[in-house]
Amino acid sequence: KLPRLAVQPVITAELVRGRVHLKCSYGAHSAGPPAQYRVLWSRLSSPGKREQVHHQSTPQSFSYVEMDGVKLRLGDTVFCTVTAFRRGTPEQQSRPEDSQGFYAGIKFLPESLEIAEDGKEHVLTVLSTVPIACPGQDDSCKITLQLSTEELGKSSQAPGPPDIALSACQLDLLPEPCSGSSCAAATVTVTAVTDFTQDGNRVSRISARPVTPRDVLWRAYTPRDVKVTVRDLPTGNCYSFTDPHIITFDGWRYDSYKIGTFLLCRSESRAFEVHVRQWDCGGHRFATACNCGIAAR
Repeated sequence: KLPRLAVQPVITAELVRGRVHLKCSYGAHSAGPPAQYRVLWSRLSSPGKREQVHHQSTPQSFSYVEMDGVKLRLGDTVFCTVTAFRRGTPEQQSRPEDSQGFYAGIKFLPESLEIAEDGKEHVLTVLSTVPIACPGQDDSCKITLQLSTEELGKSSQAPGPPDIALSACQLDLLPEPCSGSSCAAATVTVTAVTDFTQDGNRVSRISARPVTPRDVLWRAYTPRDVKVTVRDLPTGNCYSFTDPHIITFDGWRYDSYKIGTFLLCRSESRAFEVHVRQWDCGGHRFATACNCGIAAR
């Protein structure tokens, strides 16, 4: 009877002597004579193609490999494939069992956002799937990420205002015990900028860059961007101009020749209103009022 694995291989991340290692756990099967395990580590080198980076034969129910920044780097998706066999009969092997792909680096949750120009804040979680090492004795035990936004497809000669706003420009990832796929996490809120123009749905991206990390593993790493689709919402306009002609939000037109301070518009759903002051602007034959002041809340 061929040996087999107790559980499907699972990859987690750990700090071993201050350096980031990946651990493949697969559980030894207790029935029968003791088994040996052949563990093959690989990384996704291109879509659908893996590159072998390390292999090991061990009687243990786990295997470690170091993320050295050369064979395994941040940004890699890593797999371990495990085969069991009995001592003395290496030709009688179990079926190879594959782990799920483990992405080593920074993840954004959700991985993409669809938001609208409605002023709502959307929480974006930034987490590290690998533990944060502490190379020094000072406050260097963290990874600082610089956040930036960019609208895709916008001309660099006329960039205009951004389409999304972040609640912070920098985030600190502080080390904490790994739980699931998270070894450090922080949050930032994303809001669509209300621009009062009908410019269609637009796509922006949020980028994160580690700021002068002391750990060599992080120096050449650029996390994946987050795609943010901003859904355009129709906006209304009203006008008061010259002596004053008024056009309302729903297109009504009339004139107001009176002198005084008036309520021009008020929102029924939020704290927003506009007052206008109209004053005599010098008609000899006819009384004429013009806008001379405005107050908005």
